Amino acid sequence: MAKKELQVSAIENGTVIDHIPADKLFDVINVLGIAAMENAMAFGTNLKSSKLGKKAIVKIWDKFLEDEEVNKLALVAPSAKINIIRGYEVVEKKMVNVPEKVEGIVKCMNPKCITNHEYVRTKFDVVNTHPIVLKCHYCEKLTDEKHLEII
Repeated sequence: MAKKELQVSAIENGTVIDHIPADKLFDVINVLGIAAMENAMAFGTNLKSSKLGKKAIVKIWDKFLEDEEVNKLALVAPSAKINIIRGYEVVEKKMVNVPEKVEGIVKCMNPKCITNHEYVRTKFDVVNTHPIVLKCHYCEKLTDEKHLEII
């Protein structure tokens, strides 16, 4: 049996975000604000995946995602899996789940919506998860996955 080779080096403590669709890597980096972090990190894309064909992976040393960050991740990469690493071992695996409600994360695509003119926190109900469709709490405009703009 051939030994399985890591395509990206192991980390001692931190978070590995795996099973990101390859074309969503930069969306994940942007939505999580990874570029502004000072933690060591590694990215890989176009890696072989039996489920996705090609996938991306993000490893962040000494960082554990907050719930709001996981919700943001779910909106751009709902197939992603989160692995919590401590002492080079996976101590917890999490599936990301699109929440029922999304607040303060996504911009309403209706230019006339109050959230685009006044300092009002955006609120959406998730009406569909595959593909993602959000309904604005204020103007009831639907925003689909293709038009999602993270704020």
